[in-house]
Order: sequence, then C-alpha cells, then structure tokens
Amino acid sequence: MLPYTGSGPYCYANSLAMMLGPASPPAGAIETLTGSPFGMHLAGGTQPFFDPYGWDPELGLDAAVSLLGWRCERSHGGTEEEALERLRAACPALVGPVDMGLLPYTPGGAGDHYVVVLAVEGDTVVLHDPHGHPFATLPAAGFLAAWRAEAVEYLDTSYVMRAGFVRVRDISVERALRDSLPAAARWLEGRDDLPVPPGTLGGEKAALRLAEQVDAGLGGAARGMLVHFGVRVGARRLADAATWLAHLGLAEPAAIAWEQARVLGGLQLPLVTGDDAAVAAGLRRLAPGYGELRSALGQPGPGRGPGGAG
Repeated sequence: MLPYTGSGPYCYANSLAMMLGPASPPAGAIETLTGSPFGMHLAGGTQPFFDPYGWDPELGLDAAVSLLGWRCERSHGGTEEEALERLRAACPALVGPVDMGLLPYTPGGAGDHYVVVLAVEGDTVVLHDPHGHPFATLPAAGFLAAWRAEAVEYLDTSYVMRAGFVRVRDISVERALRDSLPAAARWLEGRDDLPVPPGTLGGEKAALRLAEQVDAGLGGAARGMLVHFGVRVGARRLADAATWLAHLGLAEPAAIAWEQARVLGGLQLPLVTGDDAAVAAGLRRLAPGYGELRSALGQPGPGRGPGGAG
C-alpha cells in the first residue's frame, strides 16, 4: 500500500492536528479515529455522503480527542459580542463548524468547515485555514457571519469552538486506533441510537440505491457533491483507514478498506466525463465492501437502522 499524501478536504482533522502540536499524530490517523471512513449514507434517500449515517464532524472530533488522551473545553452559543470576546480570550482555538461559503478569502467555497483562530486583533480575525490559507484575515463581522453556521444542518447552535487542550493520558496512536475499532464496527453495522432523516439509507443499500439513481439520471446537486467533495474525501478516508489498519497488523480489514478506496477513487473521472454506466458499475462493486469490512473487524451480522450495512 502506497499511502496518499497531498491536499484534500480534511479540515477538522488538520485543525485538530494544529491544536495538538508536536504531540499530534498524522491527520490521516485523526480522520480514522473520528469514525468517518466506516460507512456511507444516502441522506433522505437522495444526497450521497461517504461517512456513516448518524455521524457528523462534531461527534468525530469529540471521539478523536478522547481516544488520544486529551480533553478540551467545547463552548457555543451566546450573542455575537459574547462569542467574539470568548474567542478573543481563548485563542488559539479550533473553531467550527463555520459556513465556508461566507469566508470571502476562499472564493467558491461551500459547506461546513473548520479552522484554527490564532488571534482576534481589534476587529480582525487571524486564522490558519487548513484549506490552504495560513494566516488568513477577515473582519470580525464577516467571521461571525460564517461562524453563526446557520446553513449547517447537523448543528443546532452557533459559535462552536474548542480551546484549552490538555493532555490527560499518555496514549499512543496505536493504542488509540485499537480502542476505536469497536466504534468503527458499530458505524459499519448501522447505529440505531442516533436520529436519522426519513428515507436515509446506509452502507451497501445506500451504494446500491445510488447506483440505481445514476442509471436513471443523477441530479445536478448529488453529482456536484460527488465530483467536488464526496469522492475526494471518501477515497482518502478509506485509504487512510487502510494504512492505519495495516499499521496495526490487521491485514484483512486493511485490504478491504484499500480496495474500497481504489474503487471509490476510480469514480472521479467517469463522474466528471458523464460515463454513468461506469459510475453505476463502480458503486455496485463498492456496495458489498461495507459489510465485508464490518465482518473483518469482528462484527458480523445484519445491519440495524435505516438499511444497515448489508
């Protein structure tokens, strides 16, 4: 396995790595610890995401921080003035989700996003944006508009940040990854303890339904999501999971995740060029891998929840 190194939409993993400093594991290990590689879902039966149903970056960040033996203070809410003063006092801070479309220094951005705020200097926010913008600046009013995160569907509050990171246990990345495996298997199996939108499918059933939608003519919003974000991040997540599973000596699940990454990454060109027959065929090759990976991690059996993994 030749691991991928390069750019990609790993905003919260890279932001957490910055906050943990020299003690941080690589971003690919952090991403694996969040649980994001272990599943896919079709939200509402129409919008594809290559992460488990019920999962979101807030859950993932909390899991990674804890597994690595750290703690931090997560705060949120309040008025604009209160949020800005809280941020000013806490810097540096991991901030997000923010609405990327409202960050004017990155034209064309969209969706939820995470950044590290270095300082609030007067009415200017200085930040490291892992999307490729070190020391970006913008007026505090503009940053607050993005930080309000009104368009982020999985968030029921505003002005979320994490600060005051303290290491409370000396945990190796290998130990953290081993401790994360039961949760990874649960994500693949299909959790029934989290709210799920009506019509949402997970795992194998999600992939097969998406293949049917491609056969029938995939809509612009779903295609755009896959082309500009979904395939890129999904393939990298699986490749990183494969790399770290192999690092633990777990050859069978590593090989399955690696093949899943290869199949998913191979969908990028046919999606862009409109070769929908190849896209649908690739999704059907991808589908059974979720159940195979679940079984290889030691959790065989039918999936639960909306469609499960099998």
